[in-house]
Amino acid sequence: MAFRSCLKDLFVSVSLLFSGPPKTEAQLKKEAKKREKMEKFQQKKEMEEKKKIPLPDSYSPQYVEAAWYSWWEKQGFFKPEYGPNPRGVFMMCIPPPNVTGSLHLGHALTNAIQDCLTRWHRMRGETTLWNPGCDHAGIATQVVVEKKLMREQKMTRHDLGRGNFIQEVWKWKNEKGDRIYHQLKKLGSSLDWDRACFTMDDKLSYAVQEAFIRMHEEGVIYRSKRLVNWSCTLNSAISDIEVDKKELAGRTLLPVPGYKEKVEFGVLVSFSYRVEGSDEEVVVATTRIETMLGDTAVAVHPNDSRYQHLKGKMVVHPFCDRKMPIVFDDFVDMNFGTGAVKITPAHDHNDYEVGERHKLPFINILDENGLLINVPPPFLGMKRFEARKAVLQALKDLGQFKEVKDNPMVVPVCSRSKDIVEPLLKPQWYVDCREMGKQAADVVRNGELKIIPDHHLKTWFNWMDNIRDWCISRQLWWGHRIPAYFVTVNDPSDVDGHYWVSGRSEEEAREKAAKRFNVTADKISLRQDEDVLDTWFSSGIFPFSIFGWPTEDLRVFYPGTLLETGHDILFFWVARMVMMGLKLTGKLPFKEVYLHAVVRDAHGRKMSKSLGNVIDPLDVITGISLEGLHAQLTDSNLDPLEIEKARQGQKSDYPSGIPECGTDALRFALCAYTSQGRDINLDVNRILGYRHFCNKLWNAVKFAMRTLGEGFLCGSESVSDRWILSRLSAAVALCDSGFQAYDFPAITTAIYNFWLYELCDVYLESVKPVLSRTDSEGQKQADICRQTLYTCLEVGLRLLSPLMPFVTEELFQRLPRRLAQDSTSSICVTPYPETSEVSRGQRSSVMAVFSSI
Repeated sequence: MAFRSCLKDLFVSVSLLFSGPPKTEAQLKKEAKKREKMEKFQQKKEMEEKKKIPLPDSYSPQYVEAAWYSWWEKQGFFKPEYGPNPRGVFMMCIPPPNVTGSLHLGHALTNAIQDCLTRWHRMRGETTLWNPGCDHAGIATQVVVEKKLMREQKMTRHDLGRGNFIQEVWKWKNEKGDRIYHQLKKLGSSLDWDRACFTMDDKLSYAVQEAFIRMHEEGVIYRSKRLVNWSCTLNSAISDIEVDKKELAGRTLLPVPGYKEKVEFGVLVSFSYRVEGSDEEVVVATTRIETMLGDTAVAVHPNDSRYQHLKGKMVVHPFCDRKMPIVFDDFVDMNFGTGAVKITPAHDHNDYEVGERHKLPFINILDENGLLINVPPPFLGMKRFEARKAVLQALKDLGQFKEVKDNPMVVPVCSRSKDIVEPLLKPQWYVDCREMGKQAADVVRNGELKIIPDHHLKTWFNWMDNIRDWCISRQLWWGHRIPAYFVTVNDPSDVDGHYWVSGRSEEEAREKAAKRFNVTADKISLRQDEDVLDTWFSSGIFPFSIFGWPTEDLRVFYPGTLLETGHDILFFWVARMVMMGLKLTGKLPFKEVYLHAVVRDAHGRKMSKSLGNVIDPLDVITGISLEGLHAQLTDSNLDPLEIEKARQGQKSDYPSGIPECGTDALRFALCAYTSQGRDINLDVNRILGYRHFCNKLWNAVKFAMRTLGEGFLCGSESVSDRWILSRLSAAVALCDSGFQAYDFPAITTAIYNFWLYELCDVYLESVKPVLSRTDSEGQKQADICRQTLYTCLEVGLRLLSPLMPFVTEELFQRLPRRLAQDSTSSICVTPYPETSEVSRGQRSSVMAVFSSI
């Protein structure tokens, strides 16, 4: 044992001799810095080697886009710390995409615009941060995982239980969540990935909890029983953005989850209520005949002469002993139908308000699953749309049915479950938006917040000036669980022992409750609310939760500079960020909002998986066969009928599949399409056209490199080539004003015209004879042309870089540098062109010079 101990001591001593004492933190940092330097040196060496390889004969997106992104990332070009940056700060956060799967071309448009702006600001010498992140997407994610569970294990979430189900969602998120980040990188998005965040991360979850508690303590968040959009399939309230409004021209049979046969919609059923104590009847009409079981009144207009004699009278419900008043209310349109309207306060938004005004009973006839409750037999327990048929037949049997006719209408459909949405009375958590909405309207009116294009102002003011309180609770398991507790006081003297308190922990909630009810903590029983918060609540604080609010210093990057997104979420996201930012930080979250159009397919249809027109940007970048598109449908959550419909759509739109277009062409096309205010009908063939444009660039630079020759030294260009330099100067000016005004078509048109029509079609063709001369005078002129050509290429590539980062980097790396001290390693951190650096000649002689050429 002693020998073994000595041997061990000797081994330790020898180890210490060679490894030395433990290193300090400073030493470890120094070594890490040294390693990083060596890695960058190695990468630079690799890039120098790459430059020695001749450019391939023709442009290949796959070749060009293979290695640049990882190099940019490793070099730290996307970090705000990369500098020096003397011209201020530009900060923008990404609209966090849902973690539920993959991006489509709408996301690609958002990211093309945002990355162009980010790269432009970076090249202007600003401290630039574009912050990435992902949204937990409560309903969307839960639906996807529930379908997966049923498909693979034939289990529901209830079979698993809440804790195990949430573990399944996290497992799915960890497996699939990186796909979106992979797509964003393939799109060339220059995001600072070290700052990537997820709305369910601890830091962001803490901010969500804190926001709820502060607003609840202030009374801005409160609990109330009101009508909500209810999905019987999801067993949850859903937000307005999750309700698709399906327009029907008349009688239509629609599939409804849980029903074998299709259900009839788009008809108006007329029936009568008999006036109590007389033979008279009042005829009313409805598109939802089953809701008459919950009627508590009939309404007519106060000025309708036909019903003045019925003031103070009652009508009798045919299926129970309920007597219902005839009420007089201005909301009734006396010219529609008979001018009499049935009132179901618990199942219709307009009727709810009539019920409030006239203090009518609210009878809820539906449970959370869509089964009938609080109704007489034989309807009790029936499914809602089976009751539709039964009520109609019962009215016919009583002789009170009048007629049924076609009726154009809009049916609310849950976008996630495809169920018909029901207005249902439920106790929920609400945000009082009156004061916050007024503030959000005021900051736009007084110019503190700018919304571009300004035709969206009317929508903004309409929403903010007429804002309703916001329902923020959802009956889901995946999401931020509401930090509120139902209190029961175990004390015989307690008269009002039911209450809600919020708390950062159960202990804190218990202390609050004990203090409020003036009892000891041991007398308090708590039950945490099962519900989670609306996803838009956590999204609403995203601009400051990502920086560690409320515990960390926000001053460097909050408030942000710009919020760029689609106009379709102006209210759902933008307005809520403005309201929550002002409420919780006292500051606007950004100074400007730029809203782009919504991407539709070539036929102007909304992107929809069931139409087969939702395209993955990666499929446009790399190309995909028709069979490949079909295979993606098989792997989706669509039902067999929808898959077949989508296959037909794909076959019609992409009979030969989608050709390889490359990232640069896709980005350029999306920006070229972005005219302010109009929706975009995206045709893949136009994207292919911009791939050909990339090839033209490629060939122009290849020709120029041959022309410049091996030993070319950059000097000053001559004013003798004033025309092309003036065109370059004009393009620079147009791009600058385009970026300032968010006019992306102006930018793409200016660059496209300069490269294609002015440089390639005119200038290069006109100087070819000059460049081929061998006499001394010709050589002088040729040298001048080479300097001009170099200026056009170098400035032209920098001009294009924010839009087409890959091909411009590849070509820029092959060009010599004008100044020896200009050792900028990447085009993405070179200065963006300014008019002062090109075309110093007089504009008046431009046409004369052009004529002589």
